[in-house]
Amino acid sequence: MASKEGPVSKAKAVEPEGIMRQLKGKPKKETSKDKKERKQAMQAARQQVSTVVLPTLAVVVLLIVVFVYVATRPDATE
Repeated sequence: MASKEGPVSKAKAVEPEGIMRQLKGKPKKETSKDKKERKQAMQAARQQVSTVVLPTLAVVVLLIVVFVYVATRPDATE
């Protein structure tokens, strides 16, 4: 008798080496490597706040102040 099985349609998931499979509904336990990477990312974010965000905010506030000053100053009378 001949088998009635068609082509195999079950796709096997390929996972990279060293990565544990994440089960649905269960939080992944943080490893020491993950914790170290998270702390480095937070440190980089704090540094960007002081080097990018604050100077940009200062320039925007300065532009608003200059615009308001120019728009509200009295006309020069001669």
